[in-house]
Amino acid sequence: MSRTLLVLASALFVTASAYAQPSRCADCHFANSGDPRLSAFARSHLDAWDHSEHGRNSVGCEKCHGGDATSFERFPAHAAMLHSRNPASPVNRVNLPRTCSQCHTGPFVAFQKSRHYELLRAGDDRGPSCSTCHGEVAANLLSPSAIAARCDQCHGAKGTLPQPEYSRNASLLLGEVRAIRDTLDDAETLIKRIKDRAVRQQFEAEWQQAEVPLIEARQAGHEFVFDNTRERLTLARQRADRLMERLANPPARN
Repeated sequence: MSRTLLVLASALFVTASAYAQPSRCADCHFANSGDPRLSAFARSHLDAWDHSEHGRNSVGCEKCHGGDATSFERFPAHAAMLHSRNPASPVNRVNLPRTCSQCHTGPFVAFQKSRHYELLRAGDDRGPSCSTCHGEVAANLLSPSAIAARCDQCHGAKGTLPQPEYSRNASLLLGEVRAIRDTLDDAETLIKRIKDRAVRQQFEAEWQQAEVPLIEARQAGHEFVFDNTRERLTLARQRADRLMERLANPPARN
């Protein structure tokens, strides 16, 4: 192999490695999963991470818990880590939204505007955190029925603040989010089949214009005041339907 090719191959390897780094923390924990000192909760936590979007995208333990991911020695690796019950811990339920915001900025900005966030910051146990709906590590995306059930724990007939319309609105709007996403997924499949590059690029631009208000709606939903979410979803639905109609009747080429 020539020197030039060797340098290029090395650069490609380094670049690829930078974008696909496994979690060394998880590797060590999996290797020691039989340790009797490891609690059942710790094992389930690790398994939940492994099957989550976090695990699939190599978002390692240190991103949320801290510690030294470069060390395989027990004490240095866990240096400066704090239990979640410690008010200074990045995974304490009060601090968790800011920790998650390292990657999920949009939802965090919206969540800060919510009454839920006010309760959380005030130390009120009724104030939900990210883990309340999404799980501690699994990054769950709730179904419409699951979000309704979660809302009803506080806002149902037997909750501390009965507001049954909250769960109905959340369920309906989340169902619409998923329906629009399905429409855009179908549209994306059809767009990829278009052989004419100029026409395909035109449809790709329209697809992106339809996706923008959908993303905004998902983020606005974290305010838990659904007027903004509904408005963005209406626009997303209009654009998605118009896109599908145009895909069914593509413009003629001269």
